[in-house]
Amino acid sequence: MELTERFTFNPKEGIDNPAMVTTDDTEPVSKPSPRVCVLRRGEGETFGFQLREETGRQGHIIRQLESLGVAERSGLKDGDRLLEVNEMFVDNVGHKEVARRIQLSGSHFCFLVLDEKAYERAVSEGRDLKELAEASRGEGWRPPRLCHITRDAPGLGLKIQPVEGEKGKFTVSPVKGGAAEKAGVKKGDRLIWIDGAMASELPHSVISKLVKKCKNHMTVLVIDSDGEKSYAHRKMAILPAMADAENMPYRPRRLHLVKGPEGYGFLLRQEKAGAGRTVHMVREVDKGSPAETGSVKEGEMLLEVNGEPTESLSHAQVVSKIRESGQKVILTTMPPQGQDFYTKLGLSPLLFCVDVASGSPEELKETPVMVKPEVPPVEPQEDVQINPNVRRCILERGSAGFGFHLGCVQQKPGTFINQVEAGGPGQSSGLLQGDVVVEVNGQNVEKESVEDVTLHLKRGGDTLSLLVVDQKGYDWLKKNGKPITVNKLEPISEVEENAASAAEPPTLKTDDLSDDSTSEDEH
Repeated sequence: MELTERFTFNPKEGIDNPAMVTTDDTEPVSKPSPRVCVLRRGEGETFGFQLREETGRQGHIIRQLESLGVAERSGLKDGDRLLEVNEMFVDNVGHKEVARRIQLSGSHFCFLVLDEKAYERAVSEGRDLKELAEASRGEGWRPPRLCHITRDAPGLGLKIQPVEGEKGKFTVSPVKGGAAEKAGVKKGDRLIWIDGAMASELPHSVISKLVKKCKNHMTVLVIDSDGEKSYAHRKMAILPAMADAENMPYRPRRLHLVKGPEGYGFLLRQEKAGAGRTVHMVREVDKGSPAETGSVKEGEMLLEVNGEPTESLSHAQVVSKIRESGQKVILTTMPPQGQDFYTKLGLSPLLFCVDVASGSPEELKETPVMVKPEVPPVEPQEDVQINPNVRRCILERGSAGFGFHLGCVQQKPGTFINQVEAGGPGQSSGLLQGDVVVEVNGQNVEKESVEDVTLHLKRGGDTLSLLVVDQKGYDWLKKNGKPITVNKLEPISEVEENAASAAEPPTLKTDDLSDDSTSEDEH
């Protein structure tokens, strides 16, 4: 038995033992970990948060969460930074476009967020936030696919079977060479959504009847089994807004036009559509004009001007938007069949917009829209006049209310329109998201709290009169001491003023766009 010499520590000499090493006591810095938050609001609910840009802080910031509201229940926290909306990276995208993307997603969407400290640390360390977001998806991730199947002589070429032992899950088997396979459906795909309905909420018997009764076409959302596991692991909903939608029909196109010496070269008309709706239609595209070169097509609907929806705008307001755009304008158009198609699916067609590059018709190339970082708006100088969009909107209460939600800046007077429900009384009356509420039923409410404004709304009964103005217009009017009064729109023509009784809808050609424009002005 060997004896070893007892080791005695002498603090003056320290430790001189090659078998011992010193290590840093500090804990290793963990990699920032993004969180998935799934938000789904029911009828009459708001999402219960604000998305803000703040001076001196980077990113799109989550603020003012309502206690136990949809956002708070989803796991969102004050100060979180938004990285993705439905798997679209948005940290480098303009704030206005991010808000638009959320609004287009409807009542159900997914956020990927980083908490405040993790975001600020990631930025200070120079981490690639997009790479960080993509890494959170894990291996095996592939996006879902929207497949539009057009029935051929043998049928849809599709067989759907329940997955054994997994309630609400279905597998898809396309017939080789059949309509479903041509549309992009692959063997072993999981069925997520069918013609606007979540497959998990339908029994197999109902799905079978839908397939058998389909006479012309059907749209399905599918994903491969590995991709489905990626979403399940992240506890994330699989939604149409996330999908690869290359074969979807009637996709809107975003067209970039440069004005020529004689204008853009097309006719714009407001025409009546079904269900009491009116739409802005492109007519008479001049040969060789900037419109023709820019791929504008006769008979398409105009959905947006420079990213702003035209659905709730009058003919004169749309013309004004194009006029204010100067020498360049971006128009979003769609074949009229797309309106009913996407409405039946419960989807906004603008989710599937493609960007059309400028150039000759032979050089035109359609690509999925990649949103670029928005250039910060230039504030108007004191000597620059803008045209405030002041409106008096008259609303009749519908079955689900007036169809809008109010918002406010915390601890400050003043109220604005935070959200306008699609197809509701608010949208029909001309209310726009972001409008400042000036009067309720003739009473000025500029200095009142949102709670007091809400009381005025309730006292008004089933009819409501709101005087509103866009935010920039409101700021300009206040800065210059101007009264807030309803704009008297310059009449385009007598035909347009009497459009309700006229046999022909109003017509506006828009080459000249002069102040004394008539029904024959051209773009």
